[in-house]
Amino acid sequence: MTAQWRSLYHSDLPDVQALAGRIHPSYPEDAAVFAERLALCPAGCLGLHEDGKRLAGYLLSHPWRLRAPPRLNTLLHALPPDPDCWYVHDIAIAPALRGQGAATRALALVEHAARRAGLHRIALMATGQAVGFWRRQGFAPVPSDAGAAASYGDGAMPLSRAVPDVGS
Repeated sequence: MTAQWRSLYHSDLPDVQALAGRIHPSYPEDAAVFAERLALCPAGCLGLHEDGKRLAGYLLSHPWRLRAPPRLNTLLHALPPDPDCWYVHDIAIAPALRGQGAATRALALVEHAARRAGLHRIALMATGQAVGFWRRQGFAPVPSDAGAAASYGDGAMPLSRAVPDVGS
């Protein structure tokens, strides 16, 4: 059975934290950051389940401002009243499930959420090893707060792309 994305629940957060620690050890974030993203935008927070129970990945995303990406391990406190993009805060997929289209399906769900919110751009902060993947998905560098990229370390790059039309 193919792993499926579904809504993320508060009860999933310990598994999200554990998975983040294994997949992104160089980018640690406090449990409060994950909990806040879920509380602020439940529609943008999804869990990838391999067998209906076990969490094998997660996606945290929300409306935001394109040129002001959040710094690593920082609470937002609120979503902006005038967002201009849908921001992918984090996506993590267990190594055993990579290469099976889960990231592509997650990106389609992000596009759908952005369209529903009336937003025409998707943005994210790509870390050094992921820049190539995101560029192959059509993302390009965008000028933004240099301090946000620096908080992720060398090679981090703010990227964005247009949300494709439904018929595209």
